[in-house]
Amino acid sequence: MEFVPEEGKLPNKDCSTLLLPALSIGNVGQLAVDLLVSSTRAERIGYLDDLFVLPCVGNDAYGPIPCGDLALPLEAYESSSNALTLVQQRSPVMKGMLVDFAKHLANFASTTGKKHVVLLSSLDFGRWQKIDMSSGPQIYYLSSVNPDGTDHHCEQFGWKRLQEYDPAQRCWKYLSSLAEENSMRDNNLPFDDELEEEDYYPSLPFAAVFSCLKAKGLKVTCLLCYCSEGDNIPDAFNLAEAACKLLGLSPRNFHGDESGNWLIPFSWKTVYGPPPDLSIF
Repeated sequence: MEFVPEEGKLPNKDCSTLLLPALSIGNVGQLAVDLLVSSTRAERIGYLDDLFVLPCVGNDAYGPIPCGDLALPLEAYESSSNALTLVQQRSPVMKGMLVDFAKHLANFASTTGKKHVVLLSSLDFGRWQKIDMSSGPQIYYLSSVNPDGTDHHCEQFGWKRLQEYDPAQRCWKYLSSLAEENSMRDNNLPFDDELEEEDYYPSLPFAAVFSCLKAKGLKVTCLLCYCSEGDNIPDAFNLAEAACKLLGLSPRNFHGDESGNWLIPFSWKTVYGPPPDLSIF
């Protein structure tokens, strides 16, 4: 993975926290990063070039005027006032190359001096075992602070550790071994269509990135929410707000509008296409 800086721009060493999405159902992590980039008015400092990320290109996601700035698969932004680096990922990783990509990402975080990595992702609502919506949408977390994934700081917000995380379970253990480069790939592990219920979570992108970051000795916190495909903008707000709580940030201190509210990304105006033609009703 190569970091290609914008002309005349260099990464700020004081931005020691890295925040990025892990692709999953509903693209909630990506939407949350969009919201944070827009609301903090983070400045694009360059992009990441990786062989294992599928190519894509589009118009600027945050500017209202088509000025020729292209959106690329992996972009790096900085909000110096919040000591925050944000990476937005807009296209998936090539099949079978997820761990290799995660290692590249971990190397980038390590070599650029990041001390804390916050990973935002979503989980399939259909696999939620203990549904309790009495307190509204819930945030789950997974942390590298303790071997069992717990973190007292996260618990203070009322979040629950992802119960399905078991470092002794075969796929979690194998993933950790790959991240630490202690084993070759095991062809005896099940194929995607043979995965059991307990294998679902370690098969997701966030698990590979978490394992590789942890193997580098970095502090990493995964913030997760359950969702279904559809309008996931409310889930994105929920996840972005959780990230702010974790990092001690507030939208009122961002460079948004005068009310201190979130600044909606311009690209969200067409995220679900144009409105329906009313003449059909």
